[in-house]
Amino acid sequence: MRKLTYFIACTIDGFIGDPKGDATSMYQFVDAEFLEFLTGEYPETISAQGREMLGVDAENKRFDTVVQGLGSYQLALDVGVTSPYGHLREFVATRSLAESPDANVELIADDLVGRVRELKAEDSPLNVWLCGGSTIAGELIDEIDELIIKTYPQVYGSGMPMFGADFEPRDFELNDLRVFGNGAFVRTYTRKR
Repeated sequence: MRKLTYFIACTIDGFIGDPKGDATSMYQFVDAEFLEFLTGEYPETISAQGREMLGVDAENKRFDTVVQGLGSYQLALDVGVTSPYGHLREFVATRSLAESPDANVELIADDLVGRVRELKAEDSPLNVWLCGGSTIAGELIDEIDELIIKTYPQVYGSGMPMFGADFEPRDFELNDLRVFGNGAFVRTYTRKR
């Protein structure tokens, strides 16, 4: 069984973006040290455009599939990119788009949980990356096996939370912590089942 990993950036106070989902203020913390970590450990999480700009030509190390919501996908569409992670199988959870603008992007209009369970059941050595956002993370919270949280040294005070879900405690175990010189840190948690 493959893992569903929510690999996400957030502020110290747990927001993945401002109230509309904009997280561009966090980009300042993606410095040389942090970028070396990302390209070395999680190259597939860098968009196709980013990989081209940075000269990243690495094989997928951890994920071969990405699932995201329309809000996250819309950021790419707004700049004319229809397949932001063309090096992965792409799935977009949406009830708004009637048809996919790209052959590499499959839309999931109904039964997101069921489709993700099917993806997790596939035979592959690589896992499934939940890219965002808050709403689908809330819908998939009970399917998430691993959290990798890139925390940047900012406080928003309010905004888009990591999970748009009702209150219910769910336990995870800390497996790894990496701290960077600019104050950012990356925590890896595994779901306690």
